Amino acid sequence: MNAVMRILRYLKNAHGKGILFTKNVNHQSIEVYTDVDWAGAMDDRRSTSGYFTFVGGVLVTWKSKKQNVVARSSAEAEFRGMTLGLCEALWLRLLLQDLVQYDRTKHVEVDRFFIKEKLDDKIVELPKIRSEDQLADILTKPAVSSRVFSKFLDKLDMCDIYVPT
Repeated sequence: MNAVMRILRYLKNAHGKGILFTKNVNHQSIEVYTDVDWAGAMDDRRSTSGYFTFVGGVLVTWKSKKQNVVARSSAEAEFRGMTLGLCEALWLRLLLQDLVQYDRTKHVEVDRFFIKEKLDDKIVELPKIRSEDQLADILTKPAVSSRVFSKFLDKLDMCDIYVPT
């Protein structure tokens, strides 16, 4: 019931929010922000993973999902969350290279090796992101303040679609 109230409160206060898509952006530039709330679910101690993906600086996909298994460490939970976001980025990359329909592939349980391989091949980078700049927090942390939430909406290029720009 608490989650429903949060959703209703958000919808009440965000009636004019939307995403502005612009022309002439670099569609080969893909950025992913991931975060995990390790053992955050009180009922079964499963972690929640979340990610945002940007293509050319424009938000195109996002997801927040409870992990299928209980992670025994925060590192395990983070690897699973990073793999979820990385698979989305690689799928987007394939999609942008050849604009035909691709089905998503099954996720492999060797998440750490998958990520390491992509790092070694210089396909992805994992820059350090300060906690206060971690965009994916709003997908996994229920207690984000309204000030922080507003800051994140700005960083996601959410704008009031009823106000002329």
